[in-house]
Amino acid sequence: MPDPVSILSGLCCGVVIGFTLGLIGGGGSILAVPLLLYVVGLADPHQAIGTSALAVTINAFFSLSSHARARRVRWKCAALFTCAGILGAGLGASMGKIIDGQRLLFLFALIMLVVGTLMLRGSRNGDDAAHGPERTAPLPIVLYGVVTGFCSGFFGIGGGFLIVPALLAATGMPMLNAVGTSLVA
Repeated sequence: MPDPVSILSGLCCGVVIGFTLGLIGGGGSILAVPLLLYVVGLADPHQAIGTSALAVTINAFFSLSSHARARRVRWKCAALFTCAGILGAGLGASMGKIIDGQRLLFLFALIMLVVGTLMLRGSRNGDDAAHGPERTAPLPIVLYGVVTGFCSGFFGIGGGFLIVPALLAATGMPMLNAVGTSLVA
């Protein structure tokens, strides 16, 4: 039975995660896993990863409704990306289970650094209008979906911090649309 401090810590962490996920369409898992391990006190990295996946999925579902009402979801792209991502996630989850939890956390930290660096580098190129017209070719969407799904399944994360940049790279859609569309996946 969790003590009241753990329950309060968990609730506060959930608010932070939900706010971040709703605001930028990602970041739930990159916050949830460390918070569950180091603030809430879960000892097993695999348990923290699984718990964060459930929490992020629930938060994404509720955040999706506001983005859908604002017409910021590209539904066809979301469906294609999500279906491809499911295939990759199955393979990634199978492989992630055989990796030691501490090694998995190290690899997770590395991928967070790489994605963060790429996002910072990309933000120097100007605003959304400079990206040109959106691309709708299915092959890049499927390829990015499979790779992102693999990483999501491997690390046991929602993948929003990977999905948003992948959608931007595959389609050139505006950032707000990538955020809204990412919540479907």
